[in-house]
Amino acid sequence: YVRGGGPDQNLILLDEAVVYNAAHLFGFFSVFNADAIKDINIIKGGMPAEYGGRLSSVLDITMKDGNNKKYEVDGGIGLLSSRLTIQGPIQKEKSSFIVSGRRTYIDVLSKPFIPKDSPSYGSGYYFYDLTTKVNYRISDKDRLYLSGYFGRDVFNFANTDNGIGIKIPWGNATTSLRWNHLFTDKLFMNTSLIFSDFRFEFNIAQSDFELKIFSGINDWNTKVDFLYQPNQRHTVKFGTNYIYHEFSPGNATGKSGDVVFEPDQIYKLYSNEGALYLSDDFEVSDVLKVHAGLRYSSFQHSGYISFRDYIKNDFTRSDDNYRHIEPRLSFRYQLTPTSSFKGAYTQNYQYIHLASTSSVTLPTDLWIPSSAGIEPKFADQYAIGYFKNLNDNMYETSIEAYYKEMTNLIEYKEGVLPEDNTNTSNDDAFAFGNGDSYGIELLLKKNKGKTTGWIGYTLSKTTLFFDDVNNGDPFPAKYDRRHDLEMTATHKLSDKWSFSSVFVYGTGNAITLPNERYVIGENIYTEFTSRNGFRMEPYHRLDISATYTPQKKKKFQSSWNFSIYNVYSRKNPYFIYFALEPNDGEEGSLVEGNVTPKAYQVSIFPILPSVTWNFNF
Repeated sequence: YVRGGGPDQNLILLDEAVVYNAAHLFGFFSVFNADAIKDINIIKGGMPAEYGGRLSSVLDITMKDGNNKKYEVDGGIGLLSSRLTIQGPIQKEKSSFIVSGRRTYIDVLSKPFIPKDSPSYGSGYYFYDLTTKVNYRISDKDRLYLSGYFGRDVFNFANTDNGIGIKIPWGNATTSLRWNHLFTDKLFMNTSLIFSDFRFEFNIAQSDFELKIFSGINDWNTKVDFLYQPNQRHTVKFGTNYIYHEFSPGNATGKSGDVVFEPDQIYKLYSNEGALYLSDDFEVSDVLKVHAGLRYSSFQHSGYISFRDYIKNDFTRSDDNYRHIEPRLSFRYQLTPTSSFKGAYTQNYQYIHLASTSSVTLPTDLWIPSSAGIEPKFADQYAIGYFKNLNDNMYETSIEAYYKEMTNLIEYKEGVLPEDNTNTSNDDAFAFGNGDSYGIELLLKKNKGKTTGWIGYTLSKTTLFFDDVNNGDPFPAKYDRRHDLEMTATHKLSDKWSFSSVFVYGTGNAITLPNERYVIGENIYTEFTSRNGFRMEPYHRLDISATYTPQKKKKFQSSWNFSIYNVYSRKNPYFIYFALEPNDGEEGSLVEGNVTPKAYQVSIFPILPSVTWNFNF
């Protein structure tokens, strides 16, 4: 969560393709295979004009091109997962490729420990992903790149007692085709054709009954970017891009016996998003550098406002247009050779939204476009910071403060559940409001020596203001995290042994819980606390690892990594649910008055030791 924003406010790019779900195993693994990554660029404040469509941050990841001189094989075999990367030349120094894959085998390893007569025999979880890229140098001035990613998480559940089988797959797929052309030493062009896909499915079967629910989003994106350097003091960037969005926010098919339920038409939502931008990195003097940019964005939604009531075949068509100008300005003033002062101001519009009612981000959350009833999100962000290097750049220190105002945020109205909503307009499901977020970020980093690492701490507050939620009173955002601390350390003991550790601490999420349940007649009523009025317990854990590297050989290298995730087995809260507990040990009901609601906290990932053998040749 970046500066008070939710996960939908972060623009995550893999070779320019948008990745909508950036985690495997509910955040335990990243969807990005480190063996295939060349470069990572993180932007929190002062977003340049070439980026848009999100309010909070940019994570821009570039994949490796592949070794164009020799073949290489990298991999690792571990207790939880294994990976393999192969790269090499197709035509030496002219074209190359890289293929990288991973898979967990939690499902395979756990199966021997589940009795064959157990009702849940056959249940399990696994994920896999595949990353590929090829490039071809046409000439000294032209180069082609083709890259792709495909990943899936799959959860299977089987109960032999009642014959229920559940399969839940979800994941991303991306493809990027890029052409680089150098017109002159001063003018460069990058042209891209990009496809992005995120899909979630829920499949359940029992006897002769089957049900399939699926949702997702597809993007077709074309963009052209230019870089022009008229002299050493100016770097001018300009370009355009167009995205065609296709939303599938919730569809279902199924059958019961010989009766098949399948809508005559799978209704989807379609939107067009475009942008033009111009920016200049201008070196005003030897001590002052300025980035000034302007982005013009537009969005058109054409389709049906309602996306749930396909059974009634009662939809409303809407053609809506939004156009906005987004200024970007940042500067860096060099106070001394080792210290600088930075500031930034940005305006951002976001035209697509993630609708969620849970206390955590799940793949079941729905992506929906702006429309006549749902206006684009908007944010004004101000940031200012001081940066200082010490002891011949051995240490880096920084302090940065920010303030962000957000408008047109969306929340489900009180008492509204997505699965129960059959309204013909999203206006009946959502409430709209504003928010603000402010905080201070501190960083101390050690770059040199046998021991390196960093300490980062953020103190922040995010508050939302909705007229139709919480009786109009301000309430904390779900992603309001007052304290956020992360510490990492790496120590090289010798040429063979190195050790590392990571400690993280964060204030618990703000959630809404039932406060009281009561019975009037045969009806059960639930009273809730104020919106996001309950704090889950803080999240914290310690991870440690040790790496042993034997004597290196000429063509073959290997190492052993021993790691422990969550060393003290902290039961960090993932979500909270309620169940009815009988008062006298016998079954009953709330209406009869002999049961009591009880809250249960669900935690995942206790202490997890692992051993991985890494190799390269």
